[in-house]
Amino acid sequence: MRALARSDRAASKVRELGAEAVSGELWDTGALTDGGRDCDVCFHAAAKVEDWGDPAEFERINVHGTKNVIVACREAGVRRLVHVGTEAALMAGDPLVNVDESAPLRLDSPALYSASKAEAETLVRAANDSGLETVVVRPRFVWGKGDTTLLPALVQMVRSGRFRWIGGGRQLSDTTHIDNTVEGLWLAATRAPAGGVYFVTDGQPVVFRDFITSMLATQGVEVPDKTAPTALATAAAFLGERIWRLAGRSGAPPLTRFAVWVASQECTLDISRARAEMGYEPRTTRAQGLAGLAENR
Repeated sequence: MRALARSDRAASKVRELGAEAVSGELWDTGALTDGGRDCDVCFHAAAKVEDWGDPAEFERINVHGTKNVIVACREAGVRRLVHVGTEAALMAGDPLVNVDESAPLRLDSPALYSASKAEAETLVRAANDSGLETVVVRPRFVWGKGDTTLLPALVQMVRSGRFRWIGGGRQLSDTTHIDNTVEGLWLAATRAPAGGVYFVTDGQPVVFRDFITSMLATQGVEVPDKTAPTALATAAAFLGERIWRLAGRSGAPPLTRFAVWVASQECTLDISRARAEMGYEPRTTRAQGLAGLAENR
């Protein structure tokens, strides 16, 4: 088992977990190819997962990085490529209500993360042929013990006084615990038909506000009851993005359209295809996952 490592620290973590570290970057096709030799399956999870940034960076990492992984898999003789996709690739400003995998990818999305991940998935799906099998797995709102991104960001927002429920936060949302994400990826590697695309979630949607409140409570953080109207937040995000782009400002605007979508719009996903074709079932319940977060505090 091998894993790409971008730094000495990352390489050390890979070795601690019992795998061989391969030093390199997504644009280092030589390292990618060497790492893939004698491997049966490649899991591609690397991406720029942000709601704002340089368009060229999204293109370089999410799109060209994925192209390089596909090329390296072919040159190394890898049998199957499992690509970590996202429901965000379907987002362009409208709610996703009980959608399945037939919903169109939104390469036209104004959100750079959404558009670039849609393009990356398009490349992966087109690469499926007799020389390389590809499978796409789309978890939603990945959370759980060991999270160094989502939960810490939410905690910081509350403690800094910047947190608001947009539109009340009472919409339904699917989530995917990290254990369930890994289960979906493993089944994609071992049981899914080549060319498949699958949503994997925790099984049932939850009220967004209730879930975020419970998740933050595991860290001893109480969420204030402050709300921003959806229309106002959307307008502020659009205006902020325009000002930041036109003025060439560094950093991110206070609010982005993608952040508004995630925080205010329903996102419920149909996982019946994953159940039928891969035998997928969530392994960890939300209650178990929240208990794990509390232990990790």
